[in-house]
Order: sequence, then structure tokens, then C-alpha cells
Amino acid sequence: MGRDLSALFDPKSVAVVGASDDPAKYGHAVAAQALRAPDRRPVHLVNRRGGTVLGRTTATSLTGIGEPVELVVISVPGPGFEAAVDDALACGARAIVGITAGFAETGPLGLARQQAIADRVRAAGAVLVGPNCLGIADNTTELYLASDRFAPGGIALLSQSGNLALELQLRCAPHGLGFSRFVSLGNQADVTLVDLIEDAARHDATRAIAVYAEDFGDGRAFAEAAAAAGKPVVLLTAGRGTASARSAQSHTGALTTSADVVAAACRDAGVELVATPHEMTVVLAALNGGRRATGHRTAVCTDGGGHGAVAADAAEAAGLAVPELGTVAQQQLRTLLWEQSAVRNPVDLAGMGEQNPHSYGDTVGALLALDEVDSVVLTGYFGGYSAATGGLGGPAAESGTAGGGSALAAGELETAHQMADHAARTAKPLVVQSMFPHAPSCRTLVEAGIPVFASTEDAARALAAMTAAETAGPPGVRPLPPAAAPLHDPGYHGVRTLLSGAGVPFPEAREITDETQLLAAADAFEGPYVLKALHLLHKSDAGGVALGLPDRAALVTAFREMHARLGAASYSIEAMADLTDGVELIVGVNRDPRFGPVAMVGLGGVLTEALHDVAFALAPVPAARAEQLLTGLRTAALLKGVRGRPAVDLAAAAAVIERLTTLAAAHPEITEIEVNPLLVRPDGALALDARAVLA
Repeated sequence: MGRDLSALFDPKSVAVVGASDDPAKYGHAVAAQALRAPDRRPVHLVNRRGGTVLGRTTATSLTGIGEPVELVVISVPGPGFEAAVDDALACGARAIVGITAGFAETGPLGLARQQAIADRVRAAGAVLVGPNCLGIADNTTELYLASDRFAPGGIALLSQSGNLALELQLRCAPHGLGFSRFVSLGNQADVTLVDLIEDAARHDATRAIAVYAEDFGDGRAFAEAAAAAGKPVVLLTAGRGTASARSAQSHTGALTTSADVVAAACRDAGVELVATPHEMTVVLAALNGGRRATGHRTAVCTDGGGHGAVAADAAEAAGLAVPELGTVAQQQLRTLLWEQSAVRNPVDLAGMGEQNPHSYGDTVGALLALDEVDSVVLTGYFGGYSAATGGLGGPAAESGTAGGGSALAAGELETAHQMADHAARTAKPLVVQSMFPHAPSCRTLVEAGIPVFASTEDAARALAAMTAAETAGPPGVRPLPPAAAPLHDPGYHGVRTLLSGAGVPFPEAREITDETQLLAAADAFEGPYVLKALHLLHKSDAGGVALGLPDRAALVTAFREMHARLGAASYSIEAMADLTDGVELIVGVNRDPRFGPVAMVGLGGVLTEALHDVAFALAPVPAARAEQLLTGLRTAALLKGVRGRPAVDLAAAAAVIERLTTLAAAHPEITEIEVNPLLVRPDGALALDARAVLA
């Protein structure tokens, strides 16, 4: 069930330690907010000098209050924080909000102090938010312990940045969005992002969870909590472009960045990942109504060809489809529109809206009712008529083209209500892009839960967020398997043996150190042969691989030449695989310090880094998900058969991916492991080379 945070969000009483009459101090802002609901619960102000704050008599200490306090906000200088925490615990506090800074963010000594405080809080059965946070608020319980107000609504906002939280508040307002809760994460010494997501998932008034985080702590636990939340989770994070901490001794390590890891975790967990506060607002507005399209087929309705074409392009760029409507659907639309209207998709009213504003609502309603349509976007001038008469500067107010402006405005408002009724009768999403998003008719749509945006790209992004992804099963993060016996031999044949034991197939091979052993190995299996010099980082680049050696003589010649040039300590003699109709893949796992084992699959061989056609997922990866990753590659056509080549055995490749990623997840001592190439042919898959790096 997760941690009990009831004392944090709905305490029986509150005290603000460090309350002040000085507007420059944070204790002043928090005290002022706390007093907004004095009748909901007792609110005590504490200032060591006594006197009054905001007209209220203060206590000089927590003990001076004379009664237990369930939640204590501490906003005092750093040196006094520990004593204030001890006083709060002594007074029976079950929750503490630490606004004071100067702990883990200052270095190792600050981290040690912070951990000692968190340990004392936990030992007392209490919870601590922060330190170094900016407070919390819960509109559902009238708990206001942050410096600013947050409009009430259904979003739980969990943020490591106070200013970003304020920006989101401002951006959300025009979309009619508000907040059930706000929590400034601070240093997460005790209460973590994972704790807060789990609690928000249980919070009835929260419909969506918005997160800004720079430090995930346990990233895998974050992904698991988000996947299990049962509510939309939208993540904005920073620093995704910086390479994660890893040794980069394999292609997997070299190609895996923090951005890849975070994106993979979000895809697996069903989290909407965004890049800016603006995009976060767009996605939150889209998900607010709980509507999800069951497919990617989008109908574009417009009152101008230009807007329709741009919207169609934007929808396709966002991963949606804008298919031509069927003959029956086109005939149905013809009965609603006039002759010059286009009905193939995009559906263009071609000016009919000026003659009959209800044509907007009629067309949108008809499109929503079509079985061949999963979602609808309305784009263009809609809103302009009511904007003109509402004093919002619509062009219809300045030109004679609108004729009876007030009649058109009234008709547009009526059709806005009509569209809202159509949308209410279906689960299909409707998104609107308008040149006049603040017009009365558009505000009517917003109030009905229909997202309205000023830009076409925002409408397309919103619709993409409302469209269920085609995943191999529901979003989720597979649990890590039990830890296996550690790998002690990270050499080539040691790794081969480990992977072979997990069911990864390899060609016949022998490790040799001299020519006598080479001849014995050649007698063990038939040619053609492969000769590899071992213990080289990139064998092919160093000229340490010889392929297709037809017989013993060729093998001996290649060995003598290679050994004279490289002087490797040992070599591998292997049976040459049949490369006919094969495709070379790479399959690897890199252990991220925050998210644990992360799998990478893609086009392999010597051009892996040059082509960079790879996909990522949290390991272990089930076979169905692995096959989905492969078919999502840019070069997936090679796997499905192209220019007369047969399709390769995707199921065999997916099975190898599942086995390798499961093995890697069970070996925490392995920081990187990969098979490259994994040869996939029409009749199966075969690992041709392997590498592992120990921590």
C-alpha cells in the first residue's frame, strides 16, 4: 500500500516554525498561506523572539504551544534545523516539511547530516519532506503551506523546481486546469518521488500526476510506481542529453545516453515524457478528460484548405494517420455540406461556416460517429465569430464579410454547445485548434473538457497523447530476477559459456593459445573457420578477425600472420556461420546507476555506431516487447524481407533478446554485456560474438 502520508496532506494541526512578519523571509509567505484556512485545523505560528506575526500571537517554541502538533513546517537558518526537527518529534509531530537548505546539496558533510536527520525522523515513525524544499499544498484538504496559491483541480504537481511549478500554474489556467496537490520535492531525504506518486495514485481527487524531476533517486522504482498508478503520469526532466555514468567499453555503453534511458523507462511505464513546461501543459490538457483513442485514424475538419493541410501534416508527424474516408462516409458528409466542400479527409467546409455556423457542429458530430475514425481535430477560424462580437479582435468585426456578426456569433456559440454534446456521447477524443482560443465559443468547449489550442502542433501533440500506444501488452516494468552467481571470467569464452547456459545459441568454438591447439581445434569441427584474436576492444577494427577460412591450411596461415602482427594472448577458432539471407543485429544491456539494467537492440555488425539504429527498454525484456522493438527500427524492412530477400525469424531473435536481458538483469556485477552481431536468418538466430564488462 505504500507509506502512510495522511499526516502530511490532512493533518489535525499545523505549526510554522520560523514564522515572520518580514515579507522577505519564506516563513512569512508560508505563514500567510497557512492562515488562509484557520477554521479547518489549528494553525500555530512559532518565532523564537515571540510577539505577533500577521496579527497572531506566536509561541517562542514548539513546546510553548502546549499541545501536540501533527505537521510542522520548519523555515529557520541551517544551524537551527536539526534542533527544530528534534523539537517537532518531541511534540509528537508525524510529518515535517523542511524548507531549510544547506544539506545534501552542499556536499558529503551536508549529506551525512541530512541522512542522520532522516534516520531520526523515520525511527520516530514520522515523515519528512525536504529539506531544501519550498513547501506543500493540498487544495482538497485546505492545506496551504507553500508561498503561492495553486488553483484547485485534478493534477498532483510534484516538482523539484518552485519556479517551474509557478510557470505550470500560469500555463494551465487558460485550459481550465488546476491542482489537487503541490509538493516541492527538495532533497528527498525521506519522502521520495516514488512515495508521492504512490500516494497520489490512491488520492481520489487526483486525476493526473505531473512531475518535474532532476534526481529520480531510484529510477526503476519511479517507473514501477508510475506504471502501477492507474492514472496519467507526465514527466518533465532535465539533463537527458548528458551521457550516463558508464565505462563505454562496448557498443552498448557507447550508444546509451541518459536520454535513451529515461525515454525507455517512460515508454515501458506508460509515462508521457515532455521536453518543456509548454508541452507538459498541452499533454495535461489533453489527458484531463480521461479520453483515449483506440486507434491512430484521425479525421481533420477545417474551414480552410491551408489549415487542413497543415493539421494533417502535423498529425502524421505526431504519429497519427489521416486516411481517406470511405465512400459511404463521404456520401454522408455530402448531405451535410455544400458542393465546394472537400470530404475525403481533411474535410474542408470551404466557407460554409460563414453561411451556417452549425455546419461545424454537424460535421464534427458526423465524423465522431464514423467507425473508421478514432479521433477528430477541428482546425482554423472557429471562434472568430464570437471573438469579433466579444471584443477579442476577430477579423469579422473589421470587415463586412461576416454580415450579421451577432447572428454568426450566436450561431457559433450554439454549435460549440452542440459539439460538446456530440463529444459527450462518445469516448473518442476531439481536439480543437483555433486562431481565437480565448473566444467565448472556444471557452465553452474548454469548460466542456474539450482541449483548445492556438497552434496546430499543440493540437497534434495533444491528440497523440490521447491515442493509446500499440504496446505488447499493458505498460509495465518487469521485476528483476533473483541475483545469480557472479560471473568471474569476463573473457570472451567465459561470457559465451554464461550466455550459452541461458539458451543463447553460438557456433562451435575453441579457445587456443598456440598452433598445436589450433590444429586440435580444427579437427573438432569442420570448416569453413573463423579466427578471432581475443582480449581486443574492437577486434574487427584491429584486423583481429579472419572470416571464411576454408580449410586447415588457410586457418594456419591466417593464425601465423595474425599472431605475428597482434601477438594476442589467445585466439578463438569457430565454425563459420552461414550468412546467406541473414541480418546482423546487436543486443546489449547497460546498467544505469538510476534505472538499473537497460536493454538495447538494433542493427548490428561493424557499422553499429555509424548507423545508430537502436531501440531501448528496461531489462528484462519479454519476447513480445523485444519483437516490437525490432519492428520499430528504421531498418525494420530488412527484417521483414526486401528486394527478394526472405523475412528473417523475428521470433528467434526476440527469444534471444529475452534470454540475454533476463540473464543480464540477474547479474548486478555486469555493467555492460552484448552480443554483436546476432545473426538472424529465416531459420533462426545465432550469436557470433559477445562481450561483458564487470563493475
